[in-house]
Amino acid sequence: MRLFLDTASIEEIREINRWGVLSGVTTNPTLVGREHHDPELVWKEILGEVQGDVSRETSEPDADAMYEQGRQLAEMGPNAVVKVPMSPDGLEAGKRLVTYGIKVNVTLVFSPAQAILAAEIGAYIVSPFLGRIDDAAADGMHALRQICEIYEVQGYETNVLAASLRHPMHVVDAALAGADIATMPFDVFKKLVKHPLTDVGLAAFTSDWEALQKELKGGA
Repeated sequence: MRLFLDTASIEEIREINRWGVLSGVTTNPTLVGREHHDPELVWKEILGEVQGDVSRETSEPDADAMYEQGRQLAEMGPNAVVKVPMSPDGLEAGKRLVTYGIKVNVTLVFSPAQAILAAEIGAYIVSPFLGRIDDAAADGMHALRQICEIYEVQGYETNVLAASLRHPMHVVDAALAGADIATMPFDVFKKLVKHPLTDVGLAAFTSDWEALQKELKGGA
């Protein structure tokens, strides 16, 4: 399972990228707006920093304008992926973009039925929002498992991207369900590396090593 960072912060992207485990980035209008900079400059910087897929969402409401905007976004870098919403206009624009040879990420997906539609237009990625499904008093992980099973049974090639992940166990459960990609905020990504026993063990090893160095210096 590939790990993506859900952010538009170049500082956050650079930190996780240094770990050597970052495979891509997802953004949306809300995340880009938090940076308070020209969206085009923000996205260009991200495209240059990340070798893997970088998704940016269209902002036009109707299919024709969405298609034209999507083509412009795709031209900004070879790793650019165009996000379109799960809507009739989004599907129409997405299908045209796919036909044109552009990678499309169908976003704001909340049901297996919607995921089938995304696969049928040949989307590169489908993004079910697990945390938001949970917020609506439903089971986001169950929906993800259904989507992964349907895709396997039907032989769909669309990548399943588990989005709206709130904590490390969401990431683990998404991997077990068979998601191809998991995207998460910076704070969740940093929690993946943390475990109290790791901290205790590292502190003990460091202390024992320092004690040994003192012992050797004392005996010299």
